[in-house]
Amino acid sequence: MGEQATVAKKNEAEMEETSNGFSLGNFFQGIKEEFEKVVWPSRKQLVSESAAVLLMVSLSASLIFLVDKFFTWAAQQVFG
Repeated sequence: MGEQATVAKKNEAEMEETSNGFSLGNFFQGIKEEFEKVVWPSRKQLVSESAAVLLMVSLSASLIFLVDKFFTWAAQQVFG
């Protein structure tokens, strides 16, 4: 009976196929299969890597701010 269900499912997916070859059933089946391959991080990894990202974003934003302030000051010295 399991084989018949698989065949019926396949036939149903084929019937849903549009003129360009896209099948909504196959699309969602593919999504499900890909999510099963995902290795989700542990809570410790998630917190650690999130902290690293926040630190790097803060450092980058601070550096950009300081460079901007320097160029503003330099422009005022030259043109002001």
